[in-house]
Parts: sequence; structure tokens; C-alpha cells
Amino acid sequence: MSASESTQALAFVLLVVFLAYVLVIMIPFLRRRPDEEGDPDRFSWHVFVPCRDEEAVIGRTIDRLCDQFPSVQVWVIDDDSDDGTAQVVRARMDVSERVHLVSRRRPEARTGKGDALNAAYRALSAWLPEETDRSEVVVVVVDADGRLAPNALRQAAGPTAFGDPETGAAQAAVWMSNRNSERPAPGDAGWFRQWWGRYLVRMQDIEFRTTIAAMQCLRGRTLSVGLGGNGQFTRLSALDRIAASSGSPWHGSLLEDYELGVHVMLAGYHNVYMHDTHVEQEGLPSTRRLLTQRTRWCQGGMQCARYLPEIFASPSITNAGALEASYFLLMPFLQLIGVFLWPTVFITMIAQGTLTSGSFLAWLEASWWILPLIVLTGIVPFAIWPFFYRSRAAAGASWLTAIAWGGGYWLYMYQSYACVLRAFGRLITGKNGWAKTRRNAEADRQLLAKEA
Repeated sequence: MSASESTQALAFVLLVVFLAYVLVIMIPFLRRRPDEEGDPDRFSWHVFVPCRDEEAVIGRTIDRLCDQFPSVQVWVIDDDSDDGTAQVVRARMDVSERVHLVSRRRPEARTGKGDALNAAYRALSAWLPEETDRSEVVVVVVDADGRLAPNALRQAAGPTAFGDPETGAAQAAVWMSNRNSERPAPGDAGWFRQWWGRYLVRMQDIEFRTTIAAMQCLRGRTLSVGLGGNGQFTRLSALDRIAASSGSPWHGSLLEDYELGVHVMLAGYHNVYMHDTHVEQEGLPSTRRLLTQRTRWCQGGMQCARYLPEIFASPSITNAGALEASYFLLMPFLQLIGVFLWPTVFITMIAQGTLTSGSFLAWLEASWWILPLIVLTGIVPFAIWPFFYRSRAAAGASWLTAIAWGGGYWLYMYQSYACVLRAFGRLITGKNGWAKTRRNAEADRQLLAKEA
């Protein structure tokens, strides 16, 4: 077999695997039924909010949590902020005993989100009475700008979530809170940046509410749900079991949320996905900030690939779950191959056409099937998701809008190739620093400071 034939064969195999995965995640997503709710009073709820320079948003988040959920305890981890984050939290502590501040200082601080969450875990353990039944304590991780849906605790207490003693962790669906904002970019941005910001935010909302949700629905069947950094629920006894075996619940990966989910499964628990509740977070209207965030996620996924031997060796993880986790953890490396593979295949096919006897037009006429093949395999698997989004999340949008979203989503997904190259470059050069994603409110505050 020649080199070009081997390349084309590899491309065919990867294409079949990708299309099969798209089909497999689509079926449980479209066929799922609503989950039953439970009684949140059965559990004790503790919300961890990791913060680093979150003065612009943390006050509203604390107020919202305390007002919506009168039974929760809110633990804010100040990771040595340079702004007034700690002062905002202390002001809330003066009026509510349910607000707690966990302060970290350099050099121990700013070493990653996982370390900040471990500090809150230790503070909570010291605060709880010794006689506490830790299997009935649930830790909820929410971003500093996160907004839990009003039914979040009822869903988490349901029989398919923590009502089942085998459940160690649960992940809520994620929505973009600024999905309908007309001006998501900073206030001084012109019309193009505002339009571009609206496009990026909408694509992120589509991504989380369709593609990622579909992946999570499949994982719900395979008992391998991945945890996210926002809207993450974990049973305290599961965190205890992980800490007992490895020193702390959260570890050093840049994708510390998914990494925790792996450890929860290795500890013998199940992870579940809660599609019928959600947490809202700000979508990023900036290309630079989006690429920074996704590069960190991609690099973290590459780091977590080291757990594959343990995943396959674990008796507590299903075979289907191990296969799904393998695909997810190897996906960045497959995309890295695709960066070079797909252009090579395309160039080879064109070159073969030019070298074939007869005119190039004759070759095009004989190879007419290539164009619909590209559409069916390279565009439709991405462009189809906005149509599901329209029917389930944006019924007021027109079909014409859905078609525009379809084309936009197909193009949007190419950002993953740029991120995988950046992530691989950081991985091989040993750059493992945790880069915080700047909030939209921070950009506005910086603009006001400049104007002042």
C-alpha cells in the first residue's frame, strides 16, 4: 500500500469513527425523558465559589445563592485577589452566617483551581460537626458568575441523582446567560465587535445545549458523565474516599473538573447528568479569551489521558464507559492528527486528478461525488445541531436563522484545531500555568477606569 493510500485509509477510519460517534450521542439526546425531582431537605448543601479578582461579579452571585436557596452554605475561596473580592465577601458575612471566606495567599495561592477547591474542602471538613453523616452532604461548585436554576437542588436530590446512594457526582446542564444580549462585548466596542461577540456567545450556547449535552446524555447511559467546572455537584463522602487514597479530592490537571469525575468513578461511584436543570455562565464575546479558555481545556484533556490504563483496569467503570472516556481523552490527539491529515488527503486527491490521463474537467466530472461527500461528512455533522437548538431552546427563531446558525456553527468548530495546536505546544514545552479567563464585567470595569 502506497503512502497516499495509507493516508486515505487512515482518514476513512477516523471519519467513520467520528460519524458513528455523532450518531451515537444524538440518539439518547433526542430520546431522553425528564428526570424526577426529589426533596432537597434530605441533604446539606455547600456551594464552593472559587474566586480570583472577581470583585465585579461575586457580590451578586452570593446574594443570588442566598436568596434562591435559603438552606445552602456559601464558601467563597479568595485565591489571593488583587482587587476587592475579599472585602465584598466580608461585607456579606456581616449580614449572613451562611457566607464563609476561605483566604489563600501566595506562594500557596494561584496554583490552580483544584488547589483552591481543596482548601475549601479542608475548611468545610473542619467546620462540620464530627457526627455529620458526610454521605448526605453535597458540595456544589459554581463559578463566580454562575447562576444556578431554581430547581437545581430538587433535581440533584432526585432518585436518578443523589437519591441513589451509588451516585457520587452530578453535572448540571450549562447555558450562556448573555445569549440574548445585544451588546455582549465591552461598551466601547464598535458594531462589528458587538456582532462578532453575539455570534461567539450564541455558538457557545448552541455548543453546550446541544453537542455537549448530547455527549453527556450518552455518558449518562454509560455511567461515565464528565464533570464541568460550573454546576458540579459531588457527594462529600465521595470526596473523602478520593482524598483518603490520594491526599486530596482535586488534582493538578488543567481540566480539574473532568479529572475529579474520573476519580469519582475510580472510587466506585456513578456520575450522572442533570439535563432538566442548569447553571448559567457568561459566554465569551472575545476570540482571544475563547481560545485561551479552550486551549486550557484541551491541554487538560491531554493531561487526563494518563488515566486511561486505570479506567480500563477499574472494575467500577463499565466497558462502554471506558470506551467513551477513551474517545473523549484521545480526541485532542485525533484532532492533532487531523490538522495534518485532512489537508494532505485533499491535496493528494487534487494531485491525483491533475495526473490522471485526460483533462482536469474530465476528472472532476468523474469525481462529482466528492463534493456531496464533503458536505455530508464535514459540514452536516456540525451544522445539524442548531436545528435541534432551535426546536428545544430557541423556538422563536426562524428557520432562516437556524440555517445561518448551522453555517456559523460549522465554522465555529474549527477553533478547536487552533486550540489543539496551542495546547500541544504548551504540553511539550512544559507550560502548565492555569490562565484565568477574564470576565466580561472586568473588561467593562477596565474601560471605565481608563475613561476616568
